Amino acid sequence: MSWVPRKSLEERLTRTLKRSAVTLLLGPRQCGKTSLARRLAARSNASFFDLEDPETPLTRETLALNLRDKKGFVVIDECQREPALFPFLRVLADRRPLPARFLLLGSASPELVRGVSESLAGRIAHVEMEGFTLGETGYARAERLWRRGGLPPSFLARSEKDSYDWRLDFIRTHLERDLPGLGIRVPAAALRRFWMMAAHLQAQTWNASDLARSMKTQEATAQRYLDILTGSYMLRQLPPWFENLGKRLVKAPKVYFRDSGLLHALLRLRDERELQTYPRLGFSWEGFAIEEVIRRLDADRDAYFYRTHAGAELDLLIARGGRRYGFEMKYTDAPTMTKSMRVVLEDLRLEHLWVVFPGRRAFQLSKKVTALPLAQLNTLDL
Repeated sequence: MSWVPRKSLEERLTRTLKRSAVTLLLGPRQCGKTSLARRLAARSNASFFDLEDPETPLTRETLALNLRDKKGFVVIDECQREPALFPFLRVLADRRPLPARFLLLGSASPELVRGVSESLAGRIAHVEMEGFTLGETGYARAERLWRRGGLPPSFLARSEKDSYDWRLDFIRTHLERDLPGLGIRVPAAALRRFWMMAAHLQAQTWNASDLARSMKTQEATAQRYLDILTGSYMLRQLPPWFENLGKRLVKAPKVYFRDSGLLHALLRLRDERELQTYPRLGFSWEGFAIEEVIRRLDADRDAYFYRTHAGAELDLLIARGGRRYGFEMKYTDAPTMTKSMRVVLEDLRLEHLWVVFPGRRAFQLSKKVTALPLAQLNTLDL
């Protein structure tokens, strides 16, 4: 298996490019942004600039020379390496008629890249890209995707050892080269230690004071490390849902790895046997399933978790169009109805609750609760 088509993502990006003067394609390094952009560029004879290339003609001093007279479609890879680019593109994006449209590729969120949010506000569309999804790899490869993660070089590696070794190299490169390349100055050894500690806290509520105490550092430092890894698409901070329900609610985010393969590499889980004997296996699968649901429903901005201090909990809440939908992730062959599910159905007035599990057949647990195999996520349509 040497290639996985990404038709849905390609179509979404194409639509966005047609309506926006500047489109920013965001995602972790090695998720396939450059390959996708090159395929699109090849169809339209586009100009392509790679700001990681030391011989690129596009520099701070030559922005006007190289971009002002361009027509058609222009791709700029690793755009975060040149902050001066963004205010210059603001000028180009305001021209009428519009002679050129720009596709920028970036490996960090706008919050981590100086100048994007301020300079191009109202002029730029964002499209996020991550590793492969189950919808792209096929559900027959679900175990492989969970074990290796979705970053293409890891998922497509010829052996488990090659995949594991590639992920270890990716982690090292991210700490020692990628983050410094974004202008982020933190000790690589300290951030690696934090990242490894975060792996042992997968699916747990964030507690900055506990992490800071373990690392013998300040709470603000622990929070900064969390924000850096979140902004570079390594971690997800899933926010809590809370409103005035007369209940004491948890108000800190839960932390998940966005790529399960990187989680397993940091936990030194090299293959299927080691993963299956890991004591916290269920938390790994919970994070994997949550990412798949969020991406299937394009729900990044609509996703929350819910927990009361009395113990009622919902792994994932999607709030959309004034309605609320719940998801519980259960690594079991036969999920059952629980007291917590009944509580959250009433507390949150859910339209429906799905219990996602690694089975083969969907079945009803109650009128508003369905046990849904992960392999049938494609049937969801909120």
